[in-house]
Amino acid sequence: MSNYNSMNKIALLFTAGLGLIACGEKNTSEKDKNLEKTSRKEISVKAYPEVRKDTIVDDYFGTAIADPYRWLENDTSEETGAWVKAQNEVTFDYLTQIPFREDLEKRLTELWNYEKAGAPFKKGDNYFMYKNDGIQNQSVLYIQKGLDGEQQVLLDPNTMSDEGTTSLNGMGFSKDNRYMAYGISKAGSDWVEINVMDLETKSLMEDKVNWVKFSGISWYKNGFHYSSYDPPTEGSDYSGKNEFHKIYYHTLGTSQNEDQLVYEDKEHPQRNAGAGITDDEAYMYVTTSESTNGNSLMVKDLNNGGDFVSLVDGYDTDNYILDHIGNGKFLVNTNYNAPNNRICLVDINNPTQENWVDFIPEKEYVLRGVSLAGDKMIASYMKNVQSKLEVYDSAANYLYDIALPGIGIASFNGDKDESTAFYSYTSYTTPTEIYQYDLETNKAELFFKPETAFNGSEYVTEQVFYPSKDGTNIPMFITYKKGTKMDGNNPTFLYGYGGFNISITPRFSAINTVFLEQGGIYAVANLRGGSEFGEDWHTAGWRLNKQNVFDDFIAAAEYLIEAKYTSSEKLAIHGRSNGGLLAGAVMTQRPDLMKVSLPGVGVLDMLRYHKFTIGWAWAGEYGRSDTDEENFNNLLSYSPLHNVKKGTEYPATMVVTGDHDDRVVPAHSMKFISELQAKHQGVNPVLVRVDVNAGHGAGKPTEKVIEEWADVWSFVLWNTNATTSFNANTKNDEK
Repeated sequence: MSNYNSMNKIALLFTAGLGLIACGEKNTSEKDKNLEKTSRKEISVKAYPEVRKDTIVDDYFGTAIADPYRWLENDTSEETGAWVKAQNEVTFDYLTQIPFREDLEKRLTELWNYEKAGAPFKKGDNYFMYKNDGIQNQSVLYIQKGLDGEQQVLLDPNTMSDEGTTSLNGMGFSKDNRYMAYGISKAGSDWVEINVMDLETKSLMEDKVNWVKFSGISWYKNGFHYSSYDPPTEGSDYSGKNEFHKIYYHTLGTSQNEDQLVYEDKEHPQRNAGAGITDDEAYMYVTTSESTNGNSLMVKDLNNGGDFVSLVDGYDTDNYILDHIGNGKFLVNTNYNAPNNRICLVDINNPTQENWVDFIPEKEYVLRGVSLAGDKMIASYMKNVQSKLEVYDSAANYLYDIALPGIGIASFNGDKDESTAFYSYTSYTTPTEIYQYDLETNKAELFFKPETAFNGSEYVTEQVFYPSKDGTNIPMFITYKKGTKMDGNNPTFLYGYGGFNISITPRFSAINTVFLEQGGIYAVANLRGGSEFGEDWHTAGWRLNKQNVFDDFIAAAEYLIEAKYTSSEKLAIHGRSNGGLLAGAVMTQRPDLMKVSLPGVGVLDMLRYHKFTIGWAWAGEYGRSDTDEENFNNLLSYSPLHNVKKGTEYPATMVVTGDHDDRVVPAHSMKFISELQAKHQGVNPVLVRVDVNAGHGAGKPTEKVIEEWADVWSFVLWNTNATTSFNANTKNDEK
């Protein structure tokens, strides 16, 4: 999330439906004298559109809750389309008047335009690698024979649609590595179409599988397993509830209607299911889940037949098979009796969790995963929100750590049959670098280093710990230019997430560099609800404990202000998805704390989130409004839509969503901004930016990302009255 602060308040005068923003005083500090100052100008805000209100009222345990904007939940109606058009006209009219917006987009494009690469991975004789030459809308998949072979384009999603909105989404390889099945998604949707390529001829086969969602691709013999839902009814592709997840097996050369149903649960429509095959093709395993955490696990002997054997029956723990090591014995990554995770040895003949044996025991820091490479096991840990790579032999004896360049995050790619592996490394000021690693000698050498227009050596990242409301120490990373004076006058962007057991780790983003170059401070708070310190950290910020997350974020903002990094008039807050909920909840609880709020693709209607697409799966994290009064009261206490108060001055707000978002449907954002525009009283603009032909964020074309963030940073810098290095004499000033 981010917090926007501005030094001078902007006066907004509403006359005949037109708001005028008065000039703020220029900052005349010594630092600003070395910059081309942005002169303040009057920019207008068009009248917010008239929004129809329904008289719908729901009863929750005797409490009446009005829902006047429910009609906006129909995302395909003409009326909703007209609403989107009218709101975007107001928003983009405002954004185009910001005098440095075009210069900022140009600079962001320059900073983004550098070659990017992912760590190579090997299948058979071939290495595969994702690369982007700079500002390609989508990364391209390359193939080469051996490390010295000529690199060739294998799949270029940029050629799959005119707008660059088609992206690659998962892949799987046959046992002999001749065939590759790969998913593609369109316009940012979670719906996936699977295609198959013959890697010997580089030709596309006729096989095509549709309506795949939340699925892996698991090969077995002459085909693969995948998970899908029944096709949605017409008009509900992006909002209809997804139920009755099924596992199918597709045989190469056949049509989808011939696919074999492998697993379904007719009694529990709101469970997801996925299949996997062990590397030796001896066992199939199936996981099911009722929410975003916790899963059952069962395995089936593919050589000797028989029924599935259950390893885990309930949904209280997370359990994933790492490898079958022979004779029905498995290595399982689990948090059963281990909130920081451990690797257990599990015998199919004695399968219950009580009989699992430690292989790599739990440590005081969090195990994120294990890679099998050569005859080694590389355990990826997170200690104080930084990577730690530990190497073990096949008997789980610790050997040594892999040295990393600094405070950052590393991701490891290896193969059980290879002594050469690769890992990537990134930090807030270091673009992703790739290292080639020799497992026999513990030697690493730089394989790929990008050249960028951003000089990371001029910036510093520090980690601080601050107390939350209940005294819990919360870590936060703060990045800024060396020599920045901490006088409370720096525009600052505070980001957070705080949920779903997801860690927010140090990573480079070209998006943020343009803000840092303008003297901005970029802060990331590692809130409870994530997995930065294991499952206990997660559960301290979920369900009835959700307010802890908001308190952690509020305390982060207060720390930045008290320590003079910034002030309330210079602070912007931001979060996406569950983080969009965070931004919405904090701005409605403490509208005085920040100058700018940016709730992105947020879960903002906490009473009805479970009624759309996959929203029901979040109930394990949030609780549901219709199960019991305690959950209802908890959700109502922080639901952003239901806590907008009439007559309150809210910060400058730009809600961001996509019209094809089928993860968090755009109705959340549409209803929230309608309520905010109706009740907000004050000088700050409250807008919504609806990206057309875009989804939740994954696979969004580079062009659209740059446009969105040019709008975001312009909105932030303008409303925090920041001095920029851009020449203010643009065509916007000449209007």
